[in-house]
Order: sequence, then structure tokens, then C-alpha cells
Amino acid sequence: MNTLSVDLGERSYPIHIGSGLCTNASLIPPALLKGKAVIVTNQTIAPLYLEAVTNSLRNAGAECIPIVLPDGEAYKSLETLNKIFDALLTHRCERKTPLIALGGGVIGDLTGFAAATYQRGVPFIQIPTTLLSQVDSAVGGKTAVNHPLGKNMIGAFYQPQVVIADMDTLRTLPPREFAAGLAEVIKYGLLGDIEFLNWLELNIDRLTALEPEALAYAVERSCQDKAEIVARDERETGDRALLNFGHTFGHAIEAGMGYGAWLHGEAVGAGMVMAARFSEKLGLINKADVQRVVDLLVRAKVPVAAPELGVDRYLELMGHDKKVEGGKIKFILLKKPGESFICNQYDAAALNAVLATPQQTHA
Repeated sequence: MNTLSVDLGERSYPIHIGSGLCTNASLIPPALLKGKAVIVTNQTIAPLYLEAVTNSLRNAGAECIPIVLPDGEAYKSLETLNKIFDALLTHRCERKTPLIALGGGVIGDLTGFAAATYQRGVPFIQIPTTLLSQVDSAVGGKTAVNHPLGKNMIGAFYQPQVVIADMDTLRTLPPREFAAGLAEVIKYGLLGDIEFLNWLELNIDRLTALEPEALAYAVERSCQDKAEIVARDERETGDRALLNFGHTFGHAIEAGMGYGAWLHGEAVGAGMVMAARFSEKLGLINKADVQRVVDLLVRAKVPVAAPELGVDRYLELMGHDKKVEGGKIKFILLKKPGESFICNQYDAAALNAVLATPQQTHA
């Protein structure tokens, strides 16, 4: 097991990465397991891990209350959030009752938002079971639900007390889910870690083959990159926005196609290609740089051709992005692969050209 730290002063917390960890109750502060503990999961994850996690926590002294939700991005909503509140109130959960997210990004975001708002804040623990949640959504304290007009528009910054990333859970992931997680891994290399990007290009086939050593390194390096950025900018007033590389386009794809039609990582992958093409049209990078992005994503089995929603529809959806400031959409663009920046001054014609033909990849 390797342990990293997200350094946020009194809100600092560890990220434990290793095998067999989701049933290791000793990784959770003992004070949180002296009474009721709520485990929030979904109908896909529950048959795989709920019983084992519950038994582990009960053996540590907790009275476990399971909440099993429907699976999928379509359920990341206020309606589903209210089901969590209904259960918490029915079981008379108190301010010291921890909420434990056992699942992927949707479960983590829902549980975190519930923890942030139930009785104005209760303890929150992340046990991410997907690659995407282990390397991205479980780290950093962003919690939210979707709105029909925009993704993650209703939420709160609320840090967990511990993140427990069990590598064994990745072996039960469907290939499509695993590939979607790889898109977020690749993001870290592209936006600011050229050494990691070079490593990924050499080792992507080991990752798609689920080689344990390569997987552990990729998860740890991704978490380390994110933890460093979050420590500098917890509430996204500056550098943290770089973590949204590909997301302004990607969130528009998710909303435009209907939540759940595209997995989040798939939309981010296609969004990163669109961001690279936009960077090229602005003269920041060249076609070979764009092709480098495309080639790595293709090897990771991530979609690279975005859907044609039309220029006006893309602009409408991106207008609801959280990075909009003064009515101006901000983008994360590439100076070169491995170095990104926040851009709010750009040629609208260049953007429209990318949106008009989003499926073009130079491949």
C-alpha cells in the first residue's frame, strides 16, 4: 500500500492506494465507526462489494446502513440526492454519522454533496471503485449533481476524511468504463506532466492489459498530480481550472447527448481532441501535436470523434459551463503536449470551425 496526502491544513487527508483495501476498516479513523455508518452505493456495485465492506465495518464496531441507488449518470440528480436524505432522516442519522461512498464518480459526487449539506456537514469517506473515480473525482472535494441545463452545476466543495483506492476493484470494471478512466489519466500528462505523458506513451498497452504494477503507478501518479494542484488552489480560483482540460467540450457532449449516453471519460477524451484542435487553429500547437493526442487516446480505446451537435447547440451548452466569466467561455488549451493554460481571449471564428466539424481528428 502507498499513501499520499492532500495537504489542505486542517482539512488534509490521506489517499491510500493498494490491493485488498476496501475491506480494511483500520484505514478509517476509529472514531467514525463507533455508531451508525451509512454506505451509499449502486445496484451494480452492491452485489460485488457491499457485503464485504459492511462486514469489515461491523467488525470494527459500526452499525451499517446501506443505501443502494440506481446506476448511471442519469441518476446524478436532485431527485436521487433526496433519496439519500430520506434514508438519513428515516434512520435518524446524526451529525457524527459518516457517509461512505462505495462506487464510481456518480456515487462519490452524490454522497459527497449529501455529506456537505445534511445537518450542514457530516463526515465523508471515499472508497472509489472505478479508475476514473480513483484518479479524479474521489480526490479534491468537488461534489455535485447535474441539472438538465448543465453538468455539475449544483454542488459544494467538501473534502473527504480519507480516500481508499482498492486496485482490485478495477478488475470488475467493464472495458468501456476502464477506457473512460484512462482518458482522465491521460489528461494529467497532457495538461502539465510531460514526464508522465512520455511514460504513458511507452506503457499504455500495459495499462489496457491491466498489468498491476503499471496500473498502481498510473493511479498514484495521477493522484499525486491532482493533489498538488488541489493543495495550491482548493476552490478553483486559479490553477485548479487546468484540471478541466477537455471538460468544457466534454460536458457539452454529455448534456447534449443526454446524460449517460456518453460516459464522462469518453466525453472528456473527445473533448481533449477538440481542445487540441482549437489550440492548433489558434497557432499554439501543430498538427503533429494534435495527432499525438489522438494516437494516445486511440491506443487507450477512448473515443476521439465528438458528435455533431451544431455550432449553436455547442455554444449554448458551453455557456452553462462553470468557468464562464463575464459571459465569456474560458478554455483550457495547450501550449504544447504537457503544458496547458487558461485561455479567455481567442478568435471566435477558430472556435466555431472546431464546433462545426467536431469529429475531425486528422487520423
